[in-house]
Amino acid sequence: MLCWFALFRGPDAVVGDDELNWLNRFLAATPGLHKGLIFTPSSTSDPYLHDGPPPMLGVQLYFNDIEQLEAAAAKDGHLHALARRETLHGADVTHQAMLVRRFPVPEPAFRTPSGELPCTYLVSYEGAAEDHHGWLAHYIASHPPIMARFPGIREIEIYTRIDWCRFLPWSHVEHMQRNKVVFDSPMALTEALNSPVRHEMRADFAKFPPFTGPNTHFPMATRTVSASPL
Repeated sequence: MLCWFALFRGPDAVVGDDELNWLNRFLAATPGLHKGLIFTPSSTSDPYLHDGPPPMLGVQLYFNDIEQLEAAAAKDGHLHALARRETLHGADVTHQAMLVRRFPVPEPAFRTPSGELPCTYLVSYEGAAEDHHGWLAHYIASHPPIMARFPGIREIEIYTRIDWCRFLPWSHVEHMQRNKVVFDSPMALTEALNSPVRHEMRADFAKFPPFTGPNTHFPMATRTVSASPL
């Protein structure tokens, strides 16, 4: 499984319901789409980190193979209409395609309270490691088993870089790695981040092989793309 991330940043920008409804319909029509997610800012309390305001909007699209992903980002691909969307003009947009690695959790069924949305903690390692292979091997072996002990965790995914062809008019980034953990709600994420497991995560972080660059964490309300309006 492959996925494509696009993050939109802008000063004091808010994406309203009409725009979210349009975005849902547009993304649902992407040829070859396996699954789509729309992220909007949420909030949490992390005892170790505060990386500033989240992006005003994020998109994650899953594809079963590289040909479908590259077709969506080709010169005449479906995603160019998103780049032309007037309401998003002026946003600072970065994007990247990555390999998806999924990890099991004890209770994957969501129990999101009525009127709320699941909450994703979207993480990125934007720099480079002295030993890229060794860094990834260490991270993949050590970190997900601890993540899986977070109370109420519903999903764990880790993403690694790929080479791919794209013709979208945005800044392409090559973050070393991304990952996410997903919970029923912002409150559930906050409770997990203030549990003893968070301290285990921090202790494991201190054991990572050397790397450079920012490491960011953003809480994001998460909508699943569907054929009907959000």
